[in-house]
Amino acid sequence: MRPESERTAILNEYSDEQIHALLYDWSFWARPNQLAPEGDWFGWLLLAGRGFGKTRTATEWACQWAKDNPGRHLALIGETKADVRDVLVEKGESSILEVSPPWFMPVHEPSKRRVTWPNGAYATLYSGDEPDQLRGPQHSAAVVDELAKYRYPQETWDNLEFGLRGGARPQVVVATTPRPILIIKALLRDPGFVFTRGSTYENLHNLADTFIKRVVNRYEGTRLGRQELHAEMLEDDPRALWNRDRIEGLRVVQAPLLVRVVVGVDPPGGSTECGIVAAGLGVDGDAYVLEDRSLQASPHTWASEAVTTYHGNRADRVLGESNFGGDMVQSIISTVDPLVAYKPVHASRGKAIRAEPVAGLYEQGRVHHVGQLSGLEDEMCTWVPGVTKASPNRIDALVWALTELMLDDTPEAGAWRPKGRR
Repeated sequence: MRPESERTAILNEYSDEQIHALLYDWSFWARPNQLAPEGDWFGWLLLAGRGFGKTRTATEWACQWAKDNPGRHLALIGETKADVRDVLVEKGESSILEVSPPWFMPVHEPSKRRVTWPNGAYATLYSGDEPDQLRGPQHSAAVVDELAKYRYPQETWDNLEFGLRGGARPQVVVATTPRPILIIKALLRDPGFVFTRGSTYENLHNLADTFIKRVVNRYEGTRLGRQELHAEMLEDDPRALWNRDRIEGLRVVQAPLLVRVVVGVDPPGGSTECGIVAAGLGVDGDAYVLEDRSLQASPHTWASEAVTTYHGNRADRVLGESNFGGDMVQSIISTVDPLVAYKPVHASRGKAIRAEPVAGLYEQGRVHHVGQLSGLEDEMCTWVPGVTKASPNRIDALVWALTELMLDDTPEAGAWRPKGRR
């Protein structure tokens, strides 16, 4: 951004009409690393921290592309349907409808998943949890928001790239917080890509004081802060019980027929997240981790999320840790849905001791993640027993679920527990 004195001098020379137009001139307001790089590139990978303004950068690029390419087709892709609709198109401060000038305001047709600009350029909305939507359509450009968080990042990317064949010079902008997953590493090595890095601190003057106090100050100096604030690409901690290569090698797109499904719930302590993880036992005797719905929220909200996960996965029961607050988890869940089948589980041993047998199941090749579960996998590959201060709520929920399915010696679990590969 230009210095204030320079901006003031420029504004003094403008008419009211010019100043109004300047409000929508991204090249004037943007920081240098928010402007598209020069040169003949196929892809622009923007790796930036939380609050940097990467979504605004992507939507402004989309609007400029639409202006320069009348009648052409653009793909807008978000993590979920709600994300692409709310964050990229409709509601967010950086959404296309918010940043577009009145004289080039597009029309959003939700039922058609379409955004159409006055010159005939148009965009179709897609989500990273339904990659097959991208199979077939042809696009001349694309904006991909938070690729590293997608449930199916590789499948989404593959289907998108097959369809980037419209026009003389297809281009794609990928804006994401970095995670060391295969597709992000591949894009960093791709000679057709240019990349930009940016940190949260570059945009502090536009961020709420509450965010700075609660998020920036809290995570600065931590490993998570290096990733989420400074956009560093962090590899696994070699002291962790899990590693990404092993998880990646066991990953599947779809689970087989499941004979039993459970939802592990690890209640939050203080300001931490509530761990909510669904897993199932396949007919092949292996375990399949289906969903990670962990979140930081009020008791009623996380209990509602646990119930939704239970019904959404047709689970047999919810498992809730009883150490923290006794029957608190069961009590709160019963207020949401008293018919949920519930089983309390008690931690008689430390987190590391409980987690090690579950980590062993991964080493044996008997646990598969269905799609990418980014938050859970980040925690698994960076949590070091006895070293990491933050409580591993997602891991705890995973451990409860997989212990019930694969390791528990109670009669009920034993009826389902495989004694070896079938």
